[in-house]
Amino acid sequence: MDFTVQQYIKLLETLIDQNYTFQTFEAFIKMPESKSIVLRHDVDLLPQNSLVFAQIQEQMGIQGTYYFRAVPESWDEAIIKEIAALGHEIGYHYECLTTWDGDLELGINDFKKNLIALRKLAPVTTICMHGSPMSKYDSKQLWEQYKYSDYGILAEPYFDVDYNQVFYLTDTGRKWDGHATSVRDKVDTTYTNTYHSTAQIITAAQQQVLPNTVMFTFHPQRWNDNLWNWSKELVLQNIKNVVKKTFFVNS
Repeated sequence: MDFTVQQYIKLLETLIDQNYTFQTFEAFIKMPESKSIVLRHDVDLLPQNSLVFAQIQEQMGIQGTYYFRAVPESWDEAIIKEIAALGHEIGYHYECLTTWDGDLELGINDFKKNLIALRKLAPVTTICMHGSPMSKYDSKQLWEQYKYSDYGILAEPYFDVDYNQVFYLTDTGRKWDGHATSVRDKVDTTYTNTYHSTAQIITAAQQQVLPNTVMFTFHPQRWNDNLWNWSKELVLQNIKNVVKKTFFVNS
């Protein structure tokens, strides 16, 4: 079965065996290693799942980056502090234009307020847009009028990474080739490698055909060993994919 915690562990073990260096997004931006993995985690829901991932990584001696939304289903202050204490990077998963119906002034005020609140829990130097696929507003447009550097932000993955040099893999849609159902989690790239399953990525790493620099985006709420939770996520995500592809992709 794919999208289990055990399969996630196997993926990390394989990447470690292939001598990749694991960097937080902040560390990668400051000084990228020649053979590097960036583990990005979008904590959209079920922050306890993200804590499990963070604990696994800490036990393996590696670090990741965790982006938290400013909504109750993501923003768990105890978990944010615990993940930070394990040595991982905390970032803000902003969705301000969705929250404020495209109003730029209200959006930037919301951004500032939430960033200040998150920085009371952990250092924050990077941010990442939350796609909000059911909304017509793209929160990245906030930066057409404002500069995130004015708020002490070093980088944003959708603006500050050359994806012709960094291979991007995201589990959006609960599959690794979910481009057809992704509304905003997309990047411009010349890479043509595609993988459907985690097992295929593991095999590519073992055969040393996986690129040397990779950014993974995980949504930990999708990864479960419990059969009931695993099955529920599978069904709900398949329904969501149909809705996104029918009504929102390329709309």
